[in-house]
Amino acid sequence: MRGLDPRIHLFASSVLIKRMDCRVNPRIKSGGGHDELRGAADMRVVLIAGPTASGKSALALALAESLGGTIINADSMQVYRDLRIITARPTAEEEARVPHRLYGHVDAGVSYSTGRWCVEASAALRKAQSAGRVPIVVGGTGLYFKALTHGLAAIPAIPADVRARVRERLREEGAAALHAELEARDPQMARRLMPRDRTRVARALEVVTATGRSLADWQRDGMHGAARAGARSAPTDAAPMDVAAGLKGAAANVVRIFLCVERAELYARIDARFERMLGSGALAEVQALRSRGLDPALPAMKAHGVPWLMRHLAGEIDLAAAVEAAKRDTRRYSKRQVTWFRHQLPEWRFVAPERALAEIRGALGL
Repeated sequence: MRGLDPRIHLFASSVLIKRMDCRVNPRIKSGGGHDELRGAADMRVVLIAGPTASGKSALALALAESLGGTIINADSMQVYRDLRIITARPTAEEEARVPHRLYGHVDAGVSYSTGRWCVEASAALRKAQSAGRVPIVVGGTGLYFKALTHGLAAIPAIPADVRARVRERLREEGAAALHAELEARDPQMARRLMPRDRTRVARALEVVTATGRSLADWQRDGMHGAARAGARSAPTDAAPMDVAAGLKGAAANVVRIFLCVERAELYARIDARFERMLGSGALAEVQALRSRGLDPALPAMKAHGVPWLMRHLAGEIDLAAAVEAAKRDTRRYSKRQVTWFRHQLPEWRFVAPERALAEIRGALGL
């Protein structure tokens, strides 16, 4: 968005969902489809989450075609234009079938934040609603959905000089050294993070350096809590946004679905999909990304499969080893996704993919 600072981490998008009434509109009769929804599109929002390779995108496409919907991406890696194949982004043909928003619109050299996604997702929700279409938000990034439905901590923007110093140290000293410093300065976050988690360790150190407070405290209390505590802080770059205005003040039926796939089946899907991505040109895509010489701490450089394929391209490991490691990491990530949603968003409906379409239509009163 023009004029938007990508460091924004403040967004009161919870207003959007919290002011929605989840009652089914009694004027809508069952058995209808696209036309039926157009008259009450401002009453409906569908949120679809699930682990990687669970069939979220296919479900969203089928639902959008049947209900007249707009698909809004909630996957933090599918925003990057450089990574269509390795992130399993919808194909150009699929994107042409129904409107798709927030896919491939960010350069891999940008550190895209949850705050920026919230701003852009709220605009996409308003645009879909004003066009008489059903917004269908789909992806596997739990923090995006939590921010959308519960709000996001008001973490101040990190001064550029602080960020630059931390990133330079990360390159020169490595994540383990920064994690050791974090243990001394912010033991609470250090306990939460793995010493090799470059991106999150750097972020936590940036926050405690810039604000004097733990990232955990910001996440728990937000800006107002910090102000009451008298903590020093850098100013944020945005004020809270009341995106409920984008829904014209109407009540809405918000359906939250998390796709549950039996673990063995999900792991088989993950492995088979990675092989398909390789066959579709994933290695060449990663080679193009590698040739740009980007900071390895950037989010796009951490997309599943990218680090291992880069190691192969650098001659460190053979392709078979890289592929197996990438599959393994993705399987582990899928397990963490399920655990995170169960603990952080327990109000969601957890359903099998084959039942999801009927479940959503039933929740919408169709």
